[in-house]
Amino acid sequence: MRPRTRRPFATPWLNEAAGHLSGLLIFLPFTWFRYFHLAHHRHTNDPERDPELLSGAKPETWRAYLIHVSGLPYWWGMLGQILHNARDRDPAPYIPARARPRIRREARVMLALYALAGASLLISPLLFWVWLLPLLLGQPALRLYLLAEHGRCAFVANMLENTRTTYTNRAVRFLAWNMPYHIEHHSLPNVPFHRLPELNRLMAEDLRVTSEGYARFTRDYTGTLGDPNR
Repeated sequence: MRPRTRRPFATPWLNEAAGHLSGLLIFLPFTWFRYFHLAHHRHTNDPERDPELLSGAKPETWRAYLIHVSGLPYWWGMLGQILHNARDRDPAPYIPARARPRIRREARVMLALYALAGASLLISPLLFWVWLLPLLLGQPALRLYLLAEHGRCAFVANMLENTRTTYTNRAVRFLAWNMPYHIEHHSLPNVPFHRLPELNRLMAEDLRVTSEGYARFTRDYTGTLGDPNR
């Protein structure tokens, strides 16, 4: 049986539809992000090659932290990325040539749909209340969640050291598709999300970077902001 590396659902078209719809709603071009994320897995926490680090270092001062958590760098970065993709100029080295037409087309379709959504606001504020405002309010929580995945982890190739697993409640694990088991996900990305708790039980003794919840991680992280000797 072939590993289901890109299929959380059994139906291929459903995976593609869910990915594109989710990306559209959060201003994240899905086709482009697939290659970005593959490069992130390939070069996790490598300051010179991990695109997550190249697009912005993890915050180490209170000012940088508050700006990061606000979500503003994300919105600015994604808008710039969509426009960049639409122009098809200077693609990143992790983007294969065969994917460039699809990425360009995706970005242009997204821009057209956003223009229609913006025009609709002249008639009704509905999309603002049910989409844009919740999106803005939810972004800080997402930034805090994502920071735990690799924040303050070692800049080494060992997946047991460059990634963090965060133990949390069932609700968060459900909403995040078990991604808090992040060492497990990075170590064996072919393992489907619903098997990650089982993989955690098998790997538990080998995990080197863990946190007992997101509140604990946040306290530990912010407790040393600005400390040059941390």
